[in-house]
Amino acid sequence: MRVCILAFFVAAALCAESVAGLQWTAPAGWLSEGRRPMRAATYDIRPSASDRQGAECAVYYFGPHQGGSVEANVARWKGQFTHGGKVAPAEVRKRLIHGLAVTTIDTSGDYSGMGGPMAAHVTVNAGYRLLGAIIEGPEGKIFIKFTGPAKTVAANHEKFEELLASFQKQRR
Repeated sequence: MRVCILAFFVAAALCAESVAGLQWTAPAGWLSEGRRPMRAATYDIRPSASDRQGAECAVYYFGPHQGGSVEANVARWKGQFTHGGKVAPAEVRKRLIHGLAVTTIDTSGDYSGMGGPMAAHVTVNAGYRLLGAIIEGPEGKIFIKFTGPAKTVAANHEKFEELLASFQKQRR
């Protein structure tokens, strides 16, 4: 039994990812696509039985004192979702996870994605949901944006919470 438990913890430690003085472990079943420009990690989430496409969870880190304020990012994320032609309602919460300040957002509706100068054109995806989090780490903020069809995101809500719960200060 001890060997199995030890093997589990060794495997979990080997799967942990880190940036900005924080480390985390992706939930089982989320396929890591690795790092990309401006992303510390990207996870591909399979579609739920009733959805045709899956979802994506991106972990962004822009550097110390970069990426804007928590409030500005929450406002921008809210603005990416509309319902009936108006900004969709959103639930925003603040909490502590392992002593880290975390702000979360949950919203859904028609998703316009990332706009601005980095987007060549805006595609609106109907029936999408966002679970987002901003974690204030020792070396800057980490931004987590989990978007996709509402049913797929709902089916993975617990795994998103598992991801958030795994964030902790990196052991040195």
